[in-house]
Amino acid sequence: MSSNQLYPFERNRYYPGKMLTSADFQAEQNYHINKGRFLNGLMYGQGIICGMGVFSLDDQSILIESGAAIDGSGRDVIIDSSTVKKLSAIEGFESVTSDVARLKVRFKEQDVHSVYSVNHKEDDNEYEYNRISEGYELFLQDKSEVDEGLDLDTEFLVRETVFKSENYIGEIMLPSTVWKTGTLKIVLEIRKLSEADVRLTCRGILETPVFRTADDEHEIEIGAEDISLKKEETVRKEYWVKVEDTPAIESELILRSGTAQAFEDGNAIGTAAHFSIRVRLSDAAPLELVGREIGKTNLEMLGASVADDSIALADIKLVKTSSSYIIDSIDEDRVKRYIMTPSQELMRNEFLSYYVKPTELVKMNAGGQGTEPVWSGNKKADLANISTGTLEIPLGRNAREGDIRYSGEITHGLGPGNIYVDIGYSFVSDNPDMGANQKSTIYGNPDLFSYSSQRLADVETAVKVLNEKGTFVVAARLLRSVEYLVLTFRWVAIRFPSGDEIELTEDYYDKSISVDNPTVIMGTKESHFFGVRFNNMKAVSVTYELTAPGSGEISSDGIYTAPTKEGVYEIRIYCTDMPVICTYAYAIVRKKMIDDPAQGEDKG
Repeated sequence: MSSNQLYPFERNRYYPGKMLTSADFQAEQNYHINKGRFLNGLMYGQGIICGMGVFSLDDQSILIESGAAIDGSGRDVIIDSSTVKKLSAIEGFESVTSDVARLKVRFKEQDVHSVYSVNHKEDDNEYEYNRISEGYELFLQDKSEVDEGLDLDTEFLVRETVFKSENYIGEIMLPSTVWKTGTLKIVLEIRKLSEADVRLTCRGILETPVFRTADDEHEIEIGAEDISLKKEETVRKEYWVKVEDTPAIESELILRSGTAQAFEDGNAIGTAAHFSIRVRLSDAAPLELVGREIGKTNLEMLGASVADDSIALADIKLVKTSSSYIIDSIDEDRVKRYIMTPSQELMRNEFLSYYVKPTELVKMNAGGQGTEPVWSGNKKADLANISTGTLEIPLGRNAREGDIRYSGEITHGLGPGNIYVDIGYSFVSDNPDMGANQKSTIYGNPDLFSYSSQRLADVETAVKVLNEKGTFVVAARLLRSVEYLVLTFRWVAIRFPSGDEIELTEDYYDKSISVDNPTVIMGTKESHFFGVRFNNMKAVSVTYELTAPGSGEISSDGIYTAPTKEGVYEIRIYCTDMPVICTYAYAIVRKKMIDDPAQGEDKG
């Protein structure tokens, strides 16, 4: 493995009368080049910034799209234009012996622009190259010879083996330091060690003294049922727990003795009868814990984690014969490594909005916890699934009354299933009554909101939902001729629960919560605690929220502080993990009269 160390940095020191040679100018260049590459590698790492897609054109040729990347030494690798290559013409093809070849790209410099050397001496070259061109080079490696790099030596995770055989290994892992009162993910990772075709079933019980599940239990049943993997394939089972607020600074995760079992094709294999994992408990938030661990990584460790300077683009599966070969398929998903750059932040947030609610996206960008974790046990999924967006239907210049135009196929982001989609005509209103230059959306007949000063497009619309594909198409028929070139609509998609999801609601049928004193009369700025009773259910975490702005303040533990303004204010209380179980409390706020002997007398 070649060294990619660019430091320490050394720059020219200029002084009056200094004679500059080519070595000085070279040192000047090296200082700025290496400084930039050092920061590239440290700030962004190794990977693809954009582009560099790989596609099969025919049985023997591929297309590599233009793109940019940063290699393991921080150098910019630029493919300035898309290129077509026969696989057999790429360096390294002859050394591929298996049926999978990994396509890579690496930085390559080349001397160019030959010029006459005026001051050359007798032993020097008469001609020299005047420039250095920074380019790239494609090459192939046999998949079996690919060095995947070294894992960073980190103490962030602790691991313990649950079972191990010639074919499978199962390990429990979790952070070595956990956040008190926060959530925690415990992972069971199962990896295949051999080529043997065997199926695995495993199970065990973890005892968690300071962690509790969504069912308020201090134990987790872990395992996998009848799985079959290929060599080096991995399956991960995730279990979420809540960390209790305890004065202890350490705790243990214990595999209960005698509960760990593993079977291959029905035959028992060796198991770990008992173990415990010790973890530290901290008041520090996850962002601080993660930042502290990442910051401990030194330069030597970072350098050792880079296997080579090349960038992996794709794995190409081949069908080889004695005299030829055929490209069977190209796999990029598990090969490419991308770099997230600040310039892509807006696009990244837009795409993430199809997976994450806007409030959760803000938390993610702010370093918060992100999406709500999936608890171990029987946590119920939210039934409300909604997404929204905008679409445009081009009309062209010759659109007339009665013409029908279609949108493209639009992905709503809710996945396949029973989805309802509605659309509304979107426009910018110049009606003073509606607000000048205010963007509005009309669901239904836009003609009912047309004014003499502004005629809106009168269209009839229909939506075709492709349930199996998770997409939809919109059709629009013009009811009168318009001068617009494009119609803009806002769409809203709602997922209807499936039969299995509807059955989940039966578990909530006899469960409820109620407030000890649901209606209180209190003075301004006074405080009151709204206690909650749990009916036909265990005590769980509850969330308090005010239903209207300016209603005062409510703390996370249910202490309400009234505002300075009189009124009736509503507080919604719901089970944090089961929002469908909720209730309401009301505060009647009045200004209290000051005791005065003369109160009631006519002061006039």
